[in-house]
Order: sequence, then C-alpha cells, then structure tokens
Amino acid sequence: MSGLRRIVLIRHGETVGNSGERLHGSADLALSAEGLEQMRRAAASLRTEVFELVVASTLRRSWEAAQIVSGGAPIRLEHDFREIHFGRWEGLTKSEVEASDPIAYKDWQARRAGFEFPGGEPRAQFRARIARGLERLQASGADAVLAVLHRGVIRTLGEQLLGSPLADATPSLGEVVSLSRTPGGGWFCGRRGSNPEGLQPVSVSA
Repeated sequence: MSGLRRIVLIRHGETVGNSGERLHGSADLALSAEGLEQMRRAAASLRTEVFELVVASTLRRSWEAAQIVSGGAPIRLEHDFREIHFGRWEGLTKSEVEASDPIAYKDWQARRAGFEFPGGEPRAQFRARIARGLERLQASGADAVLAVLHRGVIRTLGEQLLGSPLADATPSLGEVVSLSRTPGGGWFCGRRGSNPEGLQPVSVSA
C-alpha cells in the first residue's frame, strides 16, 4: 500500500484569461491580480500545514499559484496534470458555446455517455494521464502532498480516489479540498482525524 495518506488539492486562482467564466484548458495563462490574492489567502489558510511534496502542472497558472501557496518550497511539475484541451471550445464562455454549438452543449450539460469536447482531447485519454500522475504521487514516498492544479484535474483525481464525483460546484477558483486516507486504504473528503468519513469537500483552515 502507498504511504500517501493526505492530499490537499487547490484550484489555481483567476487568470488574465478570466478562467472563472471561460474554458481554458491548454492555454498557458498567468494569474490575474485577483488570482494572486486568492492564492495568498489559500497560503494563509495552510500556514500551519506540513507537506513533503508540492506538485503543479506545467501550465503557468498552476505552477505560479503553487509558488505562492508553497512559500517558495521546491515544486514538482507533472505534465500529466495539465487541464483537458477543450478543442474548438477553448476560450469560450458557456453562453458562447451554447450559442455556437447547441446540440453538443446539451450533451455536455446532460453528461451524455460518449460526449467529447469537439476537436479536444478524448476524455478517456485525459483520465488515463491523470491516473498516471496519481500513480507517481503514490509512489513518491510522501505522506502528505500539496497539489495546486486545475478544476478538471482535481475533479478527476477526486473521483479516482473517492470512487464518486465531487460536488458539482467543486472546486471554485482558489478553493482548497482535502482528501485523506483511512487506515483501511479508502479515501474521504476532509481532514484526517477531524472530519467523519463521507464529509463533503471543505476548505482547509489553519
């Protein structure tokens, strides 16, 4: 069994490309002033926490956010933890997608089996590379990991560990989600030893 017992996942902050409203997957965007402040707040909430490994994707909004949250600790970049590529929907808002591609938009919102982002990365391929990245975390020897990543990546990691999806709105920009492992090897949302198994995702406070 892996020695990994805790993963704190943080979604990067707002970007100059308005990631709160627009679909940015492969676009390599910097954090905006608002995003920088969101990361400073996240860092403050974790100031008493100790992590043996800090991880980010190779996209700037991820590693830039990780630099702030980690307080200058070394960061391991994981190429497999990049956000999914949204294809021809890259950079669009949901309203723009609905107006330009109404049928595919309905399939997406209905979570229809077999849905793929038009011209984008196949979702099975995306899930497979997230699983590869997770395997490397589990083999790292770290007990506690801080990972500053993207919404789709965090949701996929959560589902792969928990066996069920995170709440629909999770994670918002700058949100902290803590996952802990039970002695039996299962995972739950919450802080180990303080929250009961099955608790919904919560922000970690100092």
